[in-house]
Amino acid sequence: MAVLVTGASGFLGGRLAQMLLERGEQVTVLARGTSDLRHLAPEQRPAQMRVVRGDLLQAAGLREAVREATQIFHCAACSTDWAPLATYEAANVRGTANLVLAATEAAKLLRFVHVSTTDIYGYPVVPCGEEVPFRDAGLPYNQTKGRGEEVVWRAGREGLPITIVRPATIYGPRGKDFTVEIAALLRQRLMATVNGGSAPGGFVYVDTVAQAMMDAAESAATEGRAYNISGGWGTTWAEYLRVFAEQMRARAPWLDLSFGAAMGLARVLELPHRALRLGGRPLLTRHAVYLLGRDQEFPIGRARAEFGFAPSVSIEEGIRRSVEWLNEVRRQGRVAPGVTARL
Repeated sequence: MAVLVTGASGFLGGRLAQMLLERGEQVTVLARGTSDLRHLAPEQRPAQMRVVRGDLLQAAGLREAVREATQIFHCAACSTDWAPLATYEAANVRGTANLVLAATEAAKLLRFVHVSTTDIYGYPVVPCGEEVPFRDAGLPYNQTKGRGEEVVWRAGREGLPITIVRPATIYGPRGKDFTVEIAALLRQRLMATVNGGSAPGGFVYVDTVAQAMMDAAESAATEGRAYNISGGWGTTWAEYLRVFAEQMRARAPWLDLSFGAAMGLARVLELPHRALRLGGRPLLTRHAVYLLGRDQEFPIGRARAEFGFAPSVSIEEGIRRSVEWLNEVRRQGRVAPGVTARL
């Protein structure tokens, strides 16, 4: 099978590419000239891995990347909680539209798997099923991922063989937001909880998401369908952080805010960054408050029923692997990607 992975220098795309290579697939990755692909060791797989230099805004590179693809896994995105709107627009909307257009010209394509997010539901109080439409919550990530998904749906109605996955909270080795930054905040005693950490986080290990994508791509039942992908463990933020701190031999968080207080503080902290276009990021954002304070355990019954989705990596095991990776990074004196001090 000839597959294309976008975002292979990143977290989910990188792990998916590794697993596809381990499975013996012929893998093409689209990557900028500055992208770090050492985790994929392309020089060790000259016959199995092809690197096309370019990005989602360059038509020539896209056409070359999709040329032989039978499956396309679109993982590339701007998924941070704070960036200029133009950055979100370029990656999540225009980039997706460009890739979809190139995919329509890929003669051998059997499936286009698009990585969306449960954030497109607009952070509801009660997690919902896949039949609920995109709701604009006024946050750039939510807005642009929703619009990007709409681009894919339109292409599907016009004949592109699509499948959409909507992961919740992905963690694991090489993960920035829920591994590297959580570890940094725990060490710095700056990690906070919202409402005592009582909200389920929807935590799902990165290998579980990658396997779900591969399985969905090969199932006839999944064409033209969307699937929530969460861990199904019901693990709360308090439990996740407790296990993480224990594995790191760090102290558990001591800072806690009510949802209302956290949201009010986030609005205040965001204001000067937005108005004055300050560098860096606010210490707390509304996006982070929603993730910490709203139930993210979105139902996964459709994925279980239609392509056999079955999360198998427990929270304890997933965090153990994550902390082992963090410790190895520290032993080697390397800098883990994306470390910032924020809540």
